[in-house]
Amino acid sequence: MRLRITAVAAVIAGLAGLLASQVQAQADGAKLYTVVDGNKVDANTLKGWRTWRAMACERCHGANQEGMVGPSLIDSLKVLSKDQFKETVLNGRVDKGMPNFGGSEQVKQNIDNLYAYLKGRSDGAIKPGRVESMEK
Repeated sequence: MRLRITAVAAVIAGLAGLLASQVQAQADGAKLYTVVDGNKVDANTLKGWRTWRAMACERCHGANQEGMVGPSLIDSLKVLSKDQFKETVLNGRVDKGMPNFGGSEQVKQNIDNLYAYLKGRSDGAIKPGRVESMEK
């Protein structure tokens, strides 16, 4: 019983931290991405999508980020903080089959853009499939 209460407390604490970080981001006026019509995105989010494609992330996470061998990023980005996401992508989780992308200049330069793209997918704002520049 004590283990169960501890686990519930840990989940509640994690959710409270996630909510606090989202509230702080909104308070700071930070906007991760801009999307119009579900597939037209700002320039940085487009760079994130291009990084996703260049690294062939769909091999494990699926073309629509809904998971295959690797987990669904639609679900994962609902609970992972931006720092946790960066840690996972840059350092990997070798024990779980996630490679280290910290050696890729494209990933390092676009990690925030990749997060923005995937967060937009997780939030349901960006539709599955190809995205394009909203500045066309």
